[in-house]
Amino acid sequence: MRSVNQTSSTDFILVGLFVSTKHAVLLYSLSFILFLMALTGNAFLILLIHRESCLHTPMYFFISQLSLMDFMYICVTIPKMLMDQVMGDNTISPLGCGVQMFFYLTLAGAEFFLLAAMAYDRYAAICRPLHYPLLMNQRVCWILVTGCWFLGIVDGLLLTPVTMSFPFCHSRKIMNFFCEAPALLKLSCSSIFLYKTLMYLCCVLMLLVPVSIISTSYGFILHLIHRINSVEGRKKALATCSSHMVVVVLFFGASIYTYMLPRSYHTAEQDMMVSAFYTIITPVLNPLIYSLRNKDVTEALRSMMPLGMR
Repeated sequence: MRSVNQTSSTDFILVGLFVSTKHAVLLYSLSFILFLMALTGNAFLILLIHRESCLHTPMYFFISQLSLMDFMYICVTIPKMLMDQVMGDNTISPLGCGVQMFFYLTLAGAEFFLLAAMAYDRYAAICRPLHYPLLMNQRVCWILVTGCWFLGIVDGLLLTPVTMSFPFCHSRKIMNFFCEAPALLKLSCSSIFLYKTLMYLCCVLMLLVPVSIISTSYGFILHLIHRINSVEGRKKALATCSSHMVVVVLFFGASIYTYMLPRSYHTAEQDMMVSAFYTIITPVLNPLIYSLRNKDVTEALRSMMPLGMR
């Protein structure tokens, strides 16, 4: 009994997403529906790209990888949150917390660099069309995707052990619905100055470097579009980039808010809402953005439908 009590005393308590509202059941039900929508939308987009030969291009290869990351991303946090609500047990062990944090950081980091690779792909397609088959051949695409996953894993392996090694002698109540590093660090009773410096350097690598690549790529694209005399040509060039630009603004904006702004600029409640946005809403929106706003995907969908439904 003593070892059981000692083990339970080391567990963390996840506050949950809708703890301060009277409509928690309704909101958790809505979260479950969004969770199913994210799983269905991303899985369907992956299968569609894999099946339709007209979508076997570098751009859609990257989109399928983005859908895979979003599929895994939402599975890391939401099932645990929903099970806690159903079972009435909001605790999570240090091991479980570390595993959740590792996968979350890995997938988020990989997605940052994947969005940068997708921006470079659009630059090569629009600004270097004659060299595009050479610049973005199958081997290059696989190297870029492998590099994205590798850098994401490095991010997870670098930050997770250090975060979990701090002594947590304050309340073990995490003001979030999953084990996110900034929320966990608030429980530490030791100095975290060196760790904050390390996290800031990681943010420079994981956020500012991809943002720089994306900004440079779209800077060249916009410069080229400005020189196009044809209005139709401008619309076509912008249409190929607009979906990706929307996803970049949503994902990077929320991440920069959480990890790079000083704590004085946001509260724990605001952090939780922003975390919910890019862990729940973004995986739901991404397949919709890349399907509804993409002519090739809608054409592929029509080709799958029976003749009477087209």
